[in-house]
Amino acid sequence: MQSHHTISYVSMSLLCTRPLMIRRRQGMEVDCTPEELSRCLFEERFVELGEVKDMRLEAEAVVSDVLFAVTDMHVSHSLSSGLDVAYINVETREGKRYCLELTEAGLRVVGHGFDQVHEELSTQYHETVYSLLDSLSPGYREAFGNALLQRLERLQQNGQ
Repeated sequence: MQSHHTISYVSMSLLCTRPLMIRRRQGMEVDCTPEELSRCLFEERFVELGEVKDMRLEAEAVVSDVLFAVTDMHVSHSLSSGLDVAYINVETREGKRYCLELTEAGLRVVGHGFDQVHEELSTQYHETVYSLLDSLSPGYREAFGNALLQRLERLQQNGQ
């Protein structure tokens, strides 16, 4: 038997009041993806920048949002970043390293190692880092789910 609960998701850095449906079955499953959970956080940041998106600033924000769920993540200091592009190095909990490109089109893997850009690599763009990491790392999915569960338990304990 499934039961549905409507909650407000609290991101790791901002409060998102968008109601979400949570389903309990064999533990806890979320009816929406991590991308959907954090979409308002991602969109609010663009509004704060006044539609002028400095991708290096965006990259720093991306890193701070998901660092808890990966082994290592940082904006590349070797590859040039600016208003239109930034590069992020990430090591998943499985020990795989990637270089990510962040542009207006989204995020995509451009290399299979830190600070590596392989132009011939044609990978799919993801709208958010949550979607990209969800496709690359089961460890990310587990860490994200555990963090969400802990946050929900704290809210429940506080009577909210």
